[in-house]
Amino acid sequence: MGYRVVVVGATGNVGREMLNILAEREFPLDDIVAVASPRSTGDIIDFGDSGRELKVRNLEHFDFEGWDIALFAAGSGPTKIYAPKAAAAGCTVIDNSSLYRMDPDVPLIVPEVNPEAIDLYRHKNIIANPNCSTAQMVVALKPLHDVARIKRVVVSTYQSVSGAGKAGMDELFEQSRNIFVGDANEPVKFTKQIAFNVIPHIDSFLDDGSTKEEWKMVVETKKILDPSIKVTATCVRVPVFVGHSESINIEFERELSAEDAQAILREAPGVMLVDKREDGGYVTPVEVVGEYATYVSRVREDPTIENGLNLWCVSDNLRKGAALNAVQIAELLGRRHLQKAA
Repeated sequence: MGYRVVVVGATGNVGREMLNILAEREFPLDDIVAVASPRSTGDIIDFGDSGRELKVRNLEHFDFEGWDIALFAAGSGPTKIYAPKAAAAGCTVIDNSSLYRMDPDVPLIVPEVNPEAIDLYRHKNIIANPNCSTAQMVVALKPLHDVARIKRVVVSTYQSVSGAGKAGMDELFEQSRNIFVGDANEPVKFTKQIAFNVIPHIDSFLDDGSTKEEWKMVVETKKILDPSIKVTATCVRVPVFVGHSESINIEFERELSAEDAQAILREAPGVMLVDKREDGGYVTPVEVVGEYATYVSRVREDPTIENGLNLWCVSDNLRKGAALNAVQIAELLGRRHLQKAA
């Protein structure tokens, strides 16, 4: 016996990836429906590589009664309207937007890191999926934190344009082409040219000079992993289509050698260690597209601080940073609470 699952925002990058992953992982389904905004109503989309096609239904008129799980990839605006309606109808919402992440009554879940927190979902029948850059970082940090207790994290991100949706990917492609042929390449989605450039600005600026993306990494890491960890972040958009990278500097309470850290990460759930100290002995974004794991490379000791390590972390942001994590939450919810799967 399986579940009746709704994918909301099914025609977007993350929604399509949710459908792909549900099919790939053979999530136990009795029924599945693709739902999106009125402009996509009636469109036909693939349910992964299953050979099955789904006709998109209109979110504005969709009745969530009788459905078990709704994976929301629709953005904060529609989510604010329709997620509470779905939850009230008895359909558990797993939301990919930022809307509920810091709500104290809504668990913020990365299954490899804080699975027990999902037990709080009954407060609102809503579960939050973290920011893409936070998700991969805490997967890498958790096993190290368990052993040596992390005091402080300094992270610089190299985030792909797919984090800004299809419009971001289209802008990188069009600007790159226009530069080669000598056409105009004015930015539309981004604040400056993204092709052959990097932009140290993701999301809106806050009063202290940080951006909202940087703030998300700070507060979400504390909520998911440990409120005592100090985090400072600089988030940068780079001309990569898919795959976020992070340079992470970690200060621990206790000594942890690079060799011990490598051994821990090699066995950690959700982590793939690729760390050879030679040319090409590390992972880059183009190599992780379509992969489930969070990849870690360049693990080395930081001699400038006591008990310090540096590492390089790469993941497919449309997967572990969004769709995969949401499906893993649904799997965890089934195991711990719904218990309908065969």
